[in-house]
Amino acid sequence: MHEPMVSLALIIVLGVGAPWLAWRLKVPSILLLLLAGIAIGPVWAFVFPKQGPLLDPDSLLGDLLLPLVSLSVGLILYEGGLTLNLREISGVRDVIQRLVTVGALVTWVLASAAAKFLLGLPTPLAALLGAILVVTGPTVIGPLMSYIRPQGKVGPVLRWEGIVIDPIGALLAVLIYEAILVGQFQEAAGPTIRALVFTVLVGGGLGVAAAMLLAFLLRRYLIPDNLQNPVSMLLVVLVFVLSDQVQNESGLLAATVMGIVLANQRGADVKHIIEFKENLRVLLISALFVTLGARIQPEDFRQVGLEAVAFIVFLIVVVRPASVLAATFGSGLSRRERIFLACVAPRGIVAAAVASVFAISLQSAGLEEARRLVPLTFAVILGSVAFYGLAAPPIARRLGLATPNPQGLLLLGAAPWVRDLAAALSRRGFRTLLVDTNYENVRAARLAGLPAVYGNVLQEDVLEMLDLAGIGRVLALTPNHEVNALACQQLSRLFDRANVYRLGLTGDASKDKSAQGEMPGRRLFGPDIGYATLAQRLGSGWVVKVTTISEEFTFENFRTLYGPRALVLFIIRETGKLSVMTHDRPPDPQPGQSVIAVVNPDELLMS
Repeated sequence: MHEPMVSLALIIVLGVGAPWLAWRLKVPSILLLLLAGIAIGPVWAFVFPKQGPLLDPDSLLGDLLLPLVSLSVGLILYEGGLTLNLREISGVRDVIQRLVTVGALVTWVLASAAAKFLLGLPTPLAALLGAILVVTGPTVIGPLMSYIRPQGKVGPVLRWEGIVIDPIGALLAVLIYEAILVGQFQEAAGPTIRALVFTVLVGGGLGVAAAMLLAFLLRRYLIPDNLQNPVSMLLVVLVFVLSDQVQNESGLLAATVMGIVLANQRGADVKHIIEFKENLRVLLISALFVTLGARIQPEDFRQVGLEAVAFIVFLIVVVRPASVLAATFGSGLSRRERIFLACVAPRGIVAAAVASVFAISLQSAGLEEARRLVPLTFAVILGSVAFYGLAAPPIARRLGLATPNPQGLLLLGAAPWVRDLAAALSRRGFRTLLVDTNYENVRAARLAGLPAVYGNVLQEDVLEMLDLAGIGRVLALTPNHEVNALACQQLSRLFDRANVYRLGLTGDASKDKSAQGEMPGRRLFGPDIGYATLAQRLGSGWVVKVTTISEEFTFENFRTLYGPRALVLFIIRETGKLSVMTHDRPPDPQPGQSVIAVVNPDELLMS
């Protein structure tokens, strides 16, 4: 056993270091977090039996382990609820509802049967494990969808399924857990129904009440700005504990409902709370995975044999396709979309935490067989994340849901001149998506028929909600050069650095570090072009014009006609590919190609 200070330091160092390394290696962070926890726990104890594990959560935290894990899961589900804006899923709400009801039921039944017959678990524990594995992994699905950028409805469906299914799976697991504690699993229908009713009434009621109370306090400015996040934390912890005290294990539902209601009320602004909870969620997930991974005992690995491998394969090959088939029959989704939905269902932190909570409780109640829940759940997490993380991208491309060389553009900023640019690109068949923190700009873009999102792309939850299907490049076009630089740095992990562009700080390229390769993002357009230049030109009568170059009308003729100040922004190649002009790449369009340029009609008249 090592000193508590060393153990706590390991949790923090590995909890932050593993996701950073995963980002560098472009692998799901959950894999490295779990492996890190296992490495400093059971693996270290096996290699150095005299020293023991570097991290022993039971010795370090003692009786605090179970409540800390439960409370952390509640906070994670609260954050998930805060990201669930029901207005954004109107087009796929029916599919999501069926996935989290019919699909969840099919998953539970088949997974429970497989746990009983393949793993040899007793019927109560098999049903509990099946309920735990109903949940997917939104913390894995979000980054995966951002990387694949699938077309159509599947991206939003998968993201929202992952968020909504968490409390449903957790609630189902709570009901099975209550039935096991009753003692006669087969005869526990009455107590289970009563537990369900009380859990929904207590958890749901307290969650709604806490959300309305916080919204009321925010609307009346009864909480100072610097205390709004702490008060939000106070209320969710209070409602979680109070709900659990009134009805056992109903706190998870209360925290989730509080988040959902708070996100969908219209009277109070909660964006800053969502941003804070996003950062808190990352820290909690990292600490939980390292801690729970280290808690696995060396002898638990013997529980994960060939039958566990067969169980994971059964979940991937049979259970997920069956649940999607049942839930999407007659839904209007295409055959390709349904196939892709059947190929993505990784499990994540909620499954790991819920399994750990119930395993600890059931072992304390004398059910030693419950010890198998944790290693089996972790095996499913590792297997599903590894498989779906590797298989989903090529499957999406094979189905034609992901473009190998997407030509669309993500435009950061929706100022009037940016909207003019987006309109010209859209007319030529290039997909554009505008993102801005100015709602009036977003509203004007939508009225013009341009896809636009209100939000800060620097926030992880906003980035994960963007539909990036067909988007291959980023143009940071805001008037704030720091925001442009940070956005390029943030988005370089989703797009190749060669496809991330930004406007320069000034009109003078020699003073711009981005032009010298010292700042993220390639400098856009001409050597003396900045935001102010483009805004001034397009605000004073200049227009965005698309012109085809031919043998008869050469680029020299274009320059003569529109004058030397005409600014070429893009070149459309004969193959339909779009080339973005940079400060060090002078335009040289050839016959058969088209240029998108900012020109002055007055100069045309004078010529």
